[in-house]
Amino acid sequence: MSIRQSLAFSFLDRYASLVLAIGSSMALARLLTPTEMGLFSITMVLVSFATMIRDLGAGQYLVQERDLTNDRIRAVWAVQLGAGLCLGLLTALAAWPISRFYGEPRMQPIFWVLALGFVLTPFGSITYAWLTRTMRYDAMAVMRFASSLAGAIVSVGLAWYGAGPISMAWGSLAATCTGALVSMRFRPREFPWLPGTRELPRVLSFGTKLTSTSLVETATAGAPELLLGKIQSITSAGLFARANTLIAMFSRMVSDAVNIVALSMFAKAYREGGDLARAYLTANAYMLAVGWSFSAFVGCMAYPLMRVLYGDQWDAAVDLTRVLALWLAATAPAALCYQVLLASGAANVLLRSVVISGVLTVVGAAIGAWYGILATGSLMVVAAAMGTVVWLTSTRGVIHFRWADYLDGLWRSAGVAGCASLAPVLLVLVAGPRPASGLLWILMAAATGSGLGFVLGVRLFSHPISAEVDRAVAALRARLPA
Repeated sequence: MSIRQSLAFSFLDRYASLVLAIGSSMALARLLTPTEMGLFSITMVLVSFATMIRDLGAGQYLVQERDLTNDRIRAVWAVQLGAGLCLGLLTALAAWPISRFYGEPRMQPIFWVLALGFVLTPFGSITYAWLTRTMRYDAMAVMRFASSLAGAIVSVGLAWYGAGPISMAWGSLAATCTGALVSMRFRPREFPWLPGTRELPRVLSFGTKLTSTSLVETATAGAPELLLGKIQSITSAGLFARANTLIAMFSRMVSDAVNIVALSMFAKAYREGGDLARAYLTANAYMLAVGWSFSAFVGCMAYPLMRVLYGDQWDAAVDLTRVLALWLAATAPAALCYQVLLASGAANVLLRSVVISGVLTVVGAAIGAWYGILATGSLMVVAAAMGTVVWLTSTRGVIHFRWADYLDGLWRSAGVAGCASLAPVLLVLVAGPRPASGLLWILMAAATGSGLGFVLGVRLFSHPISAEVDRAVAALRARLPA
């Protein structure tokens, strides 16, 4: 499967899942209170620490290993099975003390439900890793969409009947079960079912470094909600989670789709001795243009987006959403550093970069949490800018790209984003930051203007994306009758 075909399937997968995610989140935002959302959010942040080590990096090892033998596949399977069972047990045991720490007994059954997911996850994860390695994004799209559909139906259905925050935990378990069942259709017949230990040291040597990286990343991402939930209130954590949901749409719409293909593309270039620096610079320019354009749109349209999608009970999260849009813009220049370092096997450099940037973010969030959610978001922006410098410096030390080439893509992307932001900025100046009516029409006008501005910017600044636009137009013309 070619890179463009892979991206097409990956985007199709993500956008189908995004529609489900937006629909379910709109329903849940109206069925659950900010406190209930914050309760589940804190629980998920804590459980995500276990999620990051559920296969000890074995899946990523399978993706990047140059010489993949049957014994190494058995070792990967052994690591995933063992880690899933152990983490499921530990999560169940941690339920009581953590619920006592936060003074919320409703957290305990949520932990128990989520613990079951760890036992089932390995049956889908090894197939998913193999599909990533072989760039079978059509099969991955089927797996992910089926999981998303099952999770959305169960979550919204239980919340509708008044189950409360645990409805989202049952939805998560339903998604895991569905993914494991569907993966059996795509699991290679030659894959062994019997685990093996002969190549365990090789798998664990790579996986433990990557697991440490994942743990630090998870701690960094979850620190604001955990700290706000303890220092401020569960409601503050819920407001932060809701604002972060809007920012996370970029991941659902763009990053997730691009990252998985970029990892496969970079790993292939690394295994075959290709020009990894050139591949990185081109992909990074794409991500910068789209990421900065998205940040400007969400920053300008935060109030209409929050009102239309989630309702007026989340108005207190609007200003924080604008601050987090700046955070996204600050992280965009280093968006693909993780993937290129992972694909090139630079686990030590990856871990060091994650630790340094993570410490900056946690310190900023810890200081800000004493002063409220806006202070937390503001200090996270400062930490993100400093972390981006760390990521770029580390990545250049591994793949040796030229700063001149990087800056060329950066300024062109900034020009594209500036053109894309003209319409949203103009609408804010005309209608105000919190318009009283016509919110849906304002959003539609901003989105249309932003899209047209993006295309204009791509042409005006000769951005690398223009080649893809030309190719798409040519393909469309070829399909039209003469």
